[in-house]
Amino acid sequence: MHRLNHALWNLGFKWLARWFSHVSRWLTGIEIHPGATIGQRFFIDHGMGVVIGETAEIGDDCTLYHGVTLGGTSWDAGKRHPTLHNNVVVGAGAKVLGPITLSEGVRVGSNSVVTKDIEKHSTVVGVPGRVIHHSDTSQKKRDAVAEKLGFDAYGATRDAPDPVATAINKMLDHIHAMDEKMETMCSALKQFGAEIDVAILPDLDECAISAATDSKDEAKKIETN
Repeated sequence: MHRLNHALWNLGFKWLARWFSHVSRWLTGIEIHPGATIGQRFFIDHGMGVVIGETAEIGDDCTLYHGVTLGGTSWDAGKRHPTLHNNVVVGAGAKVLGPITLSEGVRVGSNSVVTKDIEKHSTVVGVPGRVIHHSDTSQKKRDAVAEKLGFDAYGATRDAPDPVATAINKMLDHIHAMDEKMETMCSALKQFGAEIDVAILPDLDECAISAATDSKDEAKKIETN
């Protein structure tokens, strides 16, 4: 319905486009101004309460959850609403306000309020929104494990400021580094003819996946009881 409304808006039939947009809002609970520009494969999950302003621009493969607002902060003419680049995820209840830019791959945590530009592949949480991590080598290792476990819904990632999760992530990073050093040392010793009998250890990523799976199973048992 928005694609039709947007086409009518661009053709100059603004009154008709606004009327159809109100009809779609009544049917779906999602308010999208006909002037908003939306890319391909845009997904709104549990769309009730989603509001997208007139000058908002959304790239390809973006996801919004319920209660998200892409709003303005003034009545000034011109660009007043956010721009979301490709692969942006905005969690439930989050507010992205003003003519700001969320670069590619940004994740916005649930109920956050974002009013400043965010660099690509960053995660933002809180009120006001603050960046809690940028993409780096360590994070890519964690993301690879997370991808095997499935999509992390609502933009609420394990990188949220949970002291326990942060400590475990740091320990895993340290273990990864120690493991790589040990492998290098063993290889060097073998070159000098040393015989090293080391028991085969489970892969760290497999351990993480197994632990996460066990935690999910335990949570399901608690819910069932």
